[in-house]
Amino acid sequence: MFGNIIIGIILIGIGFLFVWKTEWLVINAGRIGFAEKFLGTSGGSRLMYKILGLISIIVGLLYMTGMQDDFLRWFVESVFGKPVPEEVSY
Repeated sequence: MFGNIIIGIILIGIGFLFVWKTEWLVINAGRIGFAEKFLGTSGGSRLMYKILGLISIIVGLLYMTGMQDDFLRWFVESVFGKPVPEEVSY
C-alpha cells in the first residue's frame, strides 16, 4: 500500500513537470512529428507533451488510490458495452 502511494506521487510529479516545463521539453527533447502533423502546425508538440502529462497525473492518482481496476472496467464497459450473459442450458 505504501509503495502504491510512492509510485503514484512519482507519476503525478512527472506529469506535473511535463505540463509545467513544456517549452523546455520541446527545446531539449525535440518536436514530435505525429503531433505536429495531427494536433497543429507549430504547437502540436507542446499540446502532446501536456496531454501526456495529464495522462500521467490521472494514472498516478488512480494507482495511488487503488482505483485503476474500477476505472478500467468502467471505461471498457462504456466503450464496448456490457457483455451479454450467455444462457446456460442444462
